[in-house]
Amino acid sequence: MSALLFEKDGAIATLTINRPEERNILGELGDGALFAEAAARINGDDEIRCAILTGAGPAFSAGGNLKAMRDKTGPFAGTPDEIREAYKRDIHAIVRSLWTLEVPMIAAVNGAAIGLGNDVACLADIRIASDTAVFGATFLKVGLVPGDGGAWLLPRVIGASRAAELLFAGETIDAATALKWGLVSRVVPSEMLMEEATGLAAKIARQPPGVLRMTKKLMRDAMTADFESIMERSAACQAEAHASVDHGEALAAFFEKRAPVFKGR
Repeated sequence: MSALLFEKDGAIATLTINRPEERNILGELGDGALFAEAAARINGDDEIRCAILTGAGPAFSAGGNLKAMRDKTGPFAGTPDEIREAYKRDIHAIVRSLWTLEVPMIAAVNGAAIGLGNDVACLADIRIASDTAVFGATFLKVGLVPGDGGAWLLPRVIGASRAAELLFAGETIDAATALKWGLVSRVVPSEMLMEEATGLAAKIARQPPGVLRMTKKLMRDAMTADFESIMERSAACQAEAHASVDHGEALAAFFEKRAPVFKGR
């Protein structure tokens, strides 16, 4: 069975990391291609308007394979140059694939999200945590740096000081602390996690698909672009939105007091 399950239900795609017996470790040989394929499938399907990422079993993802690191096998075998290429092929490809998703993504964090698992959760636009979830950027504790881009991503999610505390101290935090720090937007009982995530995804999926994707792109661009660049891009996107069929439908539905029917045009 695949290490990444793909399920589509109408406008919602659910990706499930599927190595429950290994606490959903990531970065194994071939993982980069799996995530790239899933992302391309989502981006290429105009019907999909929201994605959910979660883990099978009790963990979201425990990150990299520590046994393989110890034994110097799999992606951690060979010379430093070979390991560098393996990181780019299988770990960085996971990160890049999820970062470039064109639709909003919700991480339904059902358990431990550690190391690479924590940074994968941070790639989501929205994070909802089970009350049993645990988060950690524990790279230094195993003698590593955040080699998956977490040094760029984590400060943008929770701020430089909080990110430094997580990375330098190497400690984990529980779901309540993650909520306080802004790492997640809500914490729910574990048995309600997927119901909450699916309910939120359904609300997102009711939005006009064209402007939904454009809004996500603007938010991504705003993380690195200057103010004037975003203002220019915002004007261009808004002009395109005004000319869309869905904008006219949204206005008609508003004045006619009915639910809109969007066509993605």
